[in-house]
Amino acid sequence: MSYTSATDMRSPEEPTILYFGNDWAAENRTSSHHIARCLARTYRVYYVECPGLRAPKTSGRDIGKILRKLYRFLQGPKRVPEGLTVQTLLQIPFHRFALVRYLNRLMIRATVRRLMRREHIQCPILWFMVPHLAPIVGHLNDKLSVYYCIDDFAALPDVDAAAIQALDNELTQKADLVFVASDTMLDAKRRLNPRTYVSPHGVDIEHWAETQDDDLAAPADIVNLSHPIVGFFGLIEKWIDLDLVSFLAKQRPQWTFVMIGRVAVAPNEIPAERNLHFIGRRPYESLPAYGKQFDVAIIPYHLNDQTLHANPIKLREYLAMGKPIVSVSTPEIDKFADVVEIAHSQEEFLAKLDVALARPSLPSEIERRTKRVATMGWETRVDEVMKLVLGQNGGIENLAVGS
Repeated sequence: MSYTSATDMRSPEEPTILYFGNDWAAENRTSSHHIARCLARTYRVYYVECPGLRAPKTSGRDIGKILRKLYRFLQGPKRVPEGLTVQTLLQIPFHRFALVRYLNRLMIRATVRRLMRREHIQCPILWFMVPHLAPIVGHLNDKLSVYYCIDDFAALPDVDAAAIQALDNELTQKADLVFVASDTMLDAKRRLNPRTYVSPHGVDIEHWAETQDDDLAAPADIVNLSHPIVGFFGLIEKWIDLDLVSFLAKQRPQWTFVMIGRVAVAPNEIPAERNLHFIGRRPYESLPAYGKQFDVAIIPYHLNDQTLHANPIKLREYLAMGKPIVSVSTPEIDKFADVVEIAHSQEEFLAKLDVALARPSLPSEIERRTKRVATMGWETRVDEVMKLVLGQNGGIENLAVGS
């Protein structure tokens, strides 16, 4: 099926963006997806799906992902309804080996050059949401390169930290512009590239405002759960403190805890309290209906290098729903202490939940939370970034030479 969108009517003078991100059909809606959608409303965007950072395992899930990527790669570029074109990239994931890195450079350049010939792309902007494609910068007749770094990638679970850090540093140094999602990442990146700026995450305001719709029904799989409901959504990985969640559920057996998202930890690490429900991944489009049922939302992170540098999108999503929030303390979350209950221990987390649930969510409180993120839409974030990318005094050409 083909789709017609505003992208099809772009002026040939508009810059074309080759956008390197994670899977377009990934289980979580990330900043990579949100930013690409916003860019596609104005520019020609080719979304290049890149392999993950970690080496695949022999699990059925990883094997299935490899086969699906191979199938999409063989299909070639595909237009999607959001107004951009998706191209899947093949890459050998064992980045620590020099031969693998060399072969990857050859495959990546060949695939992207074929895409550029087919789509008549000349002098594109290269936009990287992932760190491991540094070797292609400057080899595609690119006009400008942007590294939009949203994470401390070397601190992610199960990656080759040294290899990923080396690639991250290389891309940071090569890029014409670098954006980081949190203040804590700024100094280290600026030491490698002085043209580094902070660009905090945004939020899909209209989507999450659906929770205020009185006619939005509770999903069938949670409609019979008793209140109060303490809720979470997101990937349930090693950075989620399941010991904390288990402690809370044990201490308050009369509450219901709902954890929404793919569980990516070992089965023996999953708590089994009767009032704690792991219901799996749910489509992004349905999350407001689930969120509407939350009496309070939580961010139960482990404190490590990754989460201390993180700028959680879910924080803004919870606020856009108007929900009370209890969270652990991180530098970016602490900036929202006026609308978020911040805890520094398991016991304090429980006490903050007690306070949040004892206080009714009055319309004025809901409005205070939603107003806190009312100016943080993804469109606003992308507009701010593009002012720098395009250059405020004459466009890309001037920016690229340092004006």
